[in-house]
Amino acid sequence: MPFDFLRRKPAAAKAGGAADAQAAADERAGSATVPFEGLTDEWRLRGRMYASGRLSDALNRRAETPITDVSWAPADGSAPFSPVPGLKSVDPYDLILVLAGPDSVPPMTEEEKVAHKVHKLAFDVAIEAPPYRVVGTVYLRPGTEPAQLMDRSTEMFVPVVGGVASIGGQEISTEGPVDSVLVNRFYVRGVEQIDLSTGEKPVKLPGQPLGGTTWRERVR
Repeated sequence: MPFDFLRRKPAAAKAGGAADAQAAADERAGSATVPFEGLTDEWRLRGRMYASGRLSDALNRRAETPITDVSWAPADGSAPFSPVPGLKSVDPYDLILVLAGPDSVPPMTEEEKVAHKVHKLAFDVAIEAPPYRVVGTVYLRPGTEPAQLMDRSTEMFVPVVGGVASIGGQEISTEGPVDSVLVNRFYVRGVEQIDLSTGEKPVKLPGQPLGGTTWRERVR
């Protein structure tokens, strides 16, 4: 394992080691595990994370989070995954992206799913979090623009629903389905609204709107 593989970013560090250790112990004691794949600037982790409730909630607590059954590989896919039995926790500050599958959130009824998205607007975006690019849909409250994802917030990770992540123009493949890509806002360097069918900025058509709801205002 390379020296200092996972390292807390000095400007982002908040709590001391004792507090982190206690938080990790509490998380491990009261939680089941969910599969996750996390990407740093150089490495990709695959394993299971102890999380009570949603995976994003565990990450947004910004404390050392216990993990198990971990393997890793270079982020660029230049080598296969290999086991890392000694890696028992991860600092969310070190993760740029987390690929979250269907098991990363508790089961919800259709009514709960609708209620979770009510009063939010859907924006199709491309997010630059070097060395990664993520294309998908974000749900934001009215009055919030996608560019504000670069602002600091109590929500450290923003979910990109149906997200597709790539590095160097190459799509990142996964073992199982990915419901959303959780993007660490500390690493976001650019956000652009796009047309999902092309992955590019939508072309403005000539003429004036005829009224009704535009693609920017639709609610899912």
